[in-house]
Amino acid sequence: MERVPQPRAVINNPADIGVIVGYFILVICVGLWSMCRTNRNTIGGYFLAGRNMVWWPVGASLFASNIGSGHFVGLAGTGAANGLAVAGFEWNALFVVLLLGWLFVPVYLTAGVITMPQYLKKRFGGQRIRIYLSILSLFLYIFTKISVDMFSGAVFIQQALGWDIYVAVIALLVITTIYTVTGGLAALMYTDTVQTFVIIGGAFVLMGFAFHEVGGYQGLFDKYLEALPSNTLSPAPALYNISATCYQPRPDAFHLLRDPLTGDLPWPALIFGLTIISTWYWCSDQVIVQRCLAGKSLTHVKAGCILCGYLKLLPMFLMVMPGMISRILYPDEVACVVPEDCKRICGTEVGCSNIAYPKLVVTLMPAGLRGLMLAVMLAALMSSLASIFNSSSTLFTMDIYNRLRPRARSKELLIVGRVWILCMVAISIAWIPVVQAAQSGQLFDYIQSIASYLAPPIAAVFFLALFVKRVNEPVSARGPRHLEMERRGRGLEDPGVRG
Repeated sequence: MERVPQPRAVINNPADIGVIVGYFILVICVGLWSMCRTNRNTIGGYFLAGRNMVWWPVGASLFASNIGSGHFVGLAGTGAANGLAVAGFEWNALFVVLLLGWLFVPVYLTAGVITMPQYLKKRFGGQRIRIYLSILSLFLYIFTKISVDMFSGAVFIQQALGWDIYVAVIALLVITTIYTVTGGLAALMYTDTVQTFVIIGGAFVLMGFAFHEVGGYQGLFDKYLEALPSNTLSPAPALYNISATCYQPRPDAFHLLRDPLTGDLPWPALIFGLTIISTWYWCSDQVIVQRCLAGKSLTHVKAGCILCGYLKLLPMFLMVMPGMISRILYPDEVACVVPEDCKRICGTEVGCSNIAYPKLVVTLMPAGLRGLMLAVMLAALMSSLASIFNSSSTLFTMDIYNRLRPRARSKELLIVGRVWILCMVAISIAWIPVVQAAQSGQLFDYIQSIASYLAPPIAAVFFLALFVKRVNEPVSARGPRHLEMERRGRGLEDPGVRG
């Protein structure tokens, strides 16, 4: 089999290395300082930071936990391929995150729970739905979050340092696993705050270079629709042809709300359908809600949600538009359509739009600032992965292992939580080849395609649990239609729904 040549290392300047080393020293110092402030030897201290976090680390951690390296690679790649509409995923969260602070978190805090399955157990009184949600959440973490973040971070490091993708993944995981296992939630939230400043500052710098290179927003508007690869002919016409729609930018590329019939992201789906997925992610997902449960008071939680909402305005300008600019500047690489060319450029035949953001970094940024952007990607990757590792560990320990060993002591639970992180890492590495080849090379499409199948039922259960008193555990676990069929089969009048 022909070996794909690895990219040449471009971040090898002493100034770049100095910036990266300085970033790691800063994160380690903040982590050590935060560890000294919290008791990590108790369940509440390790998993909920002692419930003593004020509004600004809550808001920053919500943002940093959400914005991983998958957003930089995925949003920029989809922006390069299809235009602005993908930013609707980010702006939709502006409103849903407020629902989290004003409607959902007050109920969770009143229930006194640590995990979301624990809340369903208290609400419905049954074990089936608690175990089901725990397993489904872990499935989603592995196949849509951990593996995607690892792959996207490795794509960037591959472009910047010239490393093999699996070498890059293993190096990232060693750093992140140590950082997560030893720190607990308090260390994660304080380092997330530092990393939020790094992410936003570095991304603004790159955005400035990109817009300067393309001639400002007007240059982006004028040139994007003309950004075509030079090679669009199939080298083997007898086997396959390449349609013009594969390499021509969409005519509605600058429309945020697109036609409900012909649009790739029709506006009814973007407004209504996406809100359902966002409700699952922002209001019932353990990774996000756990940050709010660590808040010092409900007032601090609400203020943190407002801060996160303002920060979610930025990805349109920091990620999507630079991805579109990358297609203008490097159409033969970012917009390649001939499978043989794409295989040579980025190692996959289905397209190279995922390299849009890394390509900007390694070609536009001067020495020193390239190191800053690698630090930005590492910050996004580490904050997102560390948050997911911590939350998945919380779910497995409190809802699955504690179910199997209800008399387990706190020390045993803490050890199990740390060991589970290592298991998650191993499973996620094995899934990376699937992520690499999925969804026409557009990483964000892969994330949303899986979440769109699995998120709506979870969002519906939580929404009904909070707002409909008559819903009980059989209804939420099996669905009202199944229960009605069962009632009719037994000849019963009352399906057993209690008020």
